Amino acid sequence: MTDRQGAVTFKGNPLTLVGNQIKQGQAAPAFSAVATDMSEKSLADYVGKVVVICSVPSLDTPVCDTETRRFNKEAEKLGKGVVVLVVSMDLPFAQSRWCGAAGVKNVVTLSDYRDRAFGSAYGLYVKELGLLARAVLVIDKQAKVRYVQVVAEMTNEPDYAAALQAAKAAV
Repeated sequence: MTDRQGAVTFKGNPLTLVGNQIKQGQAAPAFSAVATDMSEKSLADYVGKVVVICSVPSLDTPVCDTETRRFNKEAEKLGKGVVVLVVSMDLPFAQSRWCGAAGVKNVVTLSDYRDRAFGSAYGLYVKELGLLARAVLVIDKQAKVRYVQVVAEMTNEPDYAAALQAAKAAV
């Protein structure tokens, strides 16, 4: 596993991402994370669907809140063949509380708090912060990575249009 120093910034300060960089066209790495009901979920649970993965630092921050609400709205339009996963280090209880308060029902929130399997497998674990970097990935029905966007400045929102176009193209 590699450390990628300066791969992203937070308020202009360079940070280190732990793990290998994910590239378009490669097989999507397996991972497991914890759902809001404390069950284990893995990428294998979504075989046969296009999977949009939104990696966010914390749902309790303004940018992550905005991003997750936006993907929640867009998920409805993407259809039943697409699932949107929002992965953070937030505890499952906090994710459940946040989703309930925000009325978010169209995305699946998963927590990487237990063993950082997602952050490590996708090279998105931020060493200095103990959080995940902001990124959007699209995995096709054959579990191939079709789109990768690691947001260079963690306080910025992703390019929604490009991510959604990639998801629609993968259907």
